[in-house]
Amino acid sequence: MKKDIHPKDYRPVVFEDLNNGFRFLTKSTVKTTDTIKWEDGKEYPLVKVHISSSSHPFFTGQEKLVDIEGRVDRFKARQKAGVKAREAKIEAAKPKKSSPKKEVKSEE
Repeated sequence: MKKDIHPKDYRPVVFEDLNNGFRFLTKSTVKTTDTIKWEDGKEYPLVKVHISSSSHPFFTGQEKLVDIEGRVDRFKARQKAGVKAREAKIEAAKPKKSSPKKEVKSEE
């Protein structure tokens, strides 16, 4: 194993989910200036995160649709236009049926 490649400041750190206030204690090398008093009475460095396993839709089973600036609507519109264009190309590629021509007899 290579020497001196692992960080030296591996220590207990508290991570706090800002969405729901969930906190958990784990080990990390992340640098932070905030601290918090944990359940055991000791003070630990605090890292605030915007999302964790307690608030992420994949882990909670709740789907959230966040539509920023109508992105979902624009995507659905492009998808619908693509389907119509594909159908139009398929229709245009089909051989056209010709109707039998009527012979016009001229009376002389």
